[in-house]
Amino acid sequence: MLDHVSIGVPDMTAAAPFWDAVMAALGYPLVGESDVWRGYGARADADQPDRTYLSLRVGPASPSACHFAFRAPDRAAVDAAWAVGCAAGGTDDGAPGLRPAYHPSYYAAFLRDPAGNRIECVCHRRA
Repeated sequence: MLDHVSIGVPDMTAAAPFWDAVMAALGYPLVGESDVWRGYGARADADQPDRTYLSLRVGPASPSACHFAFRAPDRAAVDAAWAVGCAAGGTDDGAPGLRPAYHPSYYAAFLRDPAGNRIECVCHRRA
């Protein structure tokens, strides 16, 4: 559904270790950076229209009601993203595990990045 998302962070120096760790654990590479911008994934184009892209931009953080969910290739990636995110300055907002209220195989973990954005890492695959 989403083509790309931009997330505001007030301090790129504080945000970068968290986002680099979480995106790498989910398999989304860092594709560009500067003091005020950081990009992950791959931009869509005419030859690759299904690509997805995330950018961080220096600016106001999202309201706490905002929620960003990132697809993980498997449950191990959810576990890894949560662990490295917590180690890289994020805070636990829900440890990895099944969330059967959504569907029987919904496996997710929740974090807050250093700016307070709520991040979900989710895998929909069966174990």
